[in-house]
Amino acid sequence: MACGDGRHVRSAYEDLGASQTGNITIPNAPTSQEERLDTLDEPIFDTFWRDVKAVGIKFFHVLYPKNKEILLKDWDLWGPLLLCTFMALILRGSSDNIMENDGGPELAQVFLIVWIGSIFVTLNSKLLGGNTSFFQNVCVLGYCLLPTTLALIICRVILIYSQNTILFLLRLLVTINGFIVASYGASTILGNGHPSERKALVLYPIFLFYFVISWLVISHTS
Repeated sequence: MACGDGRHVRSAYEDLGASQTGNITIPNAPTSQEERLDTLDEPIFDTFWRDVKAVGIKFFHVLYPKNKEILLKDWDLWGPLLLCTFMALILRGSSDNIMENDGGPELAQVFLIVWIGSIFVTLNSKLLGGNTSFFQNVCVLGYCLLPTTLALIICRVILIYSQNTILFLLRLLVTINGFIVASYGASTILGNGHPSERKALVLYPIFLFYFVISWLVISHTS
């Protein structure tokens, strides 16, 4: 009797498996062919435009801090790379004579300051018990360079005119404002995941990182 019941149960499972072969149901799965389109089959322009919109949304949340957690949930390094490259091109020495330099940092120097600085700040945060990943930290630090980059653009426009004390103070004010916004944005995101007694140790390297970048901005006079 027990043997017969076992064969009956096994036969029922085999029938159930045969009836569902190739028909795996996934909850909330897309039904239309367009929704099921994989990114490997997606047109290059659509992929590029989707990434551009994602970067733009993150830039918006840096300037308008309503939901900065999006920088952690959907991190990427395209925005930081774009900002770093732009700042390096503006800050680099612009002298036509290769043997001369106008005092501006070289392209590689700006890249080293930004990326090596981001890595050290991230390692410090991880060693102090941060609950965000390595690349999430680098993403936040890189995207929060946007206010400093905007300050660099404004300062570069001011440098078109003949410089005097008033214009220097204006550049200084713009640079300080970019430093404050960048530091506040990064610290509010990366500082929340640490114990209160360690926050000062976490925030100090962040402020130092943006201070060095801001110093490059205000000292750029070419």
